[in-house]
Amino acid sequence: MEEVSRPERCVVAVDGPSGSGKSTVSRRLATLLDGIYLDTGAMYRAITWAVLESGVDLSDPDAIIKIAQETDLSIGTNPAAPHFEANGVDIDAAIRGPEVTAAVSAVAAVPQVRAQLVQFQQDIIAGAPRIVVEGRDIASVVAPDADLKVYLTASAAARAQRRSAEDATEVQATEADLARRDKLDSSRAADPLRQASDAVELDTTGMGIDEVVAELVKLLNSKVSK
Repeated sequence: MEEVSRPERCVVAVDGPSGSGKSTVSRRLATLLDGIYLDTGAMYRAITWAVLESGVDLSDPDAIIKIAQETDLSIGTNPAAPHFEANGVDIDAAIRGPEVTAAVSAVAAVPQVRAQLVQFQQDIIAGAPRIVVEGRDIASVVAPDADLKVYLTASAAARAQRRSAEDATEVQATEADLARRDKLDSSRAADPLRQASDAVELDTTGMGIDEVVAELVKLLNSKVSK
């Protein structure tokens, strides 16, 4: 793998559906850059955790907005050990649980929640010299001026296989859940999952982590000078 460029300031936006490999390769790239890493999906999961803890109805957007506004989020951006707290509670494990996974698309679809978190994300990006940001709407909404915009994708079967291996779940059920989330995320009115027109699409089906990271390094080097 070629040596990565480390400009004084650099923003890399990585978008794509669940299971495309965003988190793993984004963390690796951030480490190579001596930069920080922001998992925006985890921020929506954190708010979803708070909503579920409060017991409010997921079909009540006003109640969800109120919880989002009242929740104090602490976002760790160390790519080696990203850490999340909500109202002082360690939620690293909780936000990856099935309850949050099942509810996060509904919470993330609320426009006011998205507006609140997008502003939070943009503030973090503005204060970072080098950062890799991953999510669903980074290149299109959060960081439209990013130095490198990448849309990672993979076949439905490959994504389900990866996610089921991570979560120790049954592949067929995982594939059905990913399809459900893809549909919700792509069809929501506010900031839907989509590939930015100037993003590079990278299909990671059949690619190993090292191969994907090497390709991202190559793409980044072509955009910035050492």
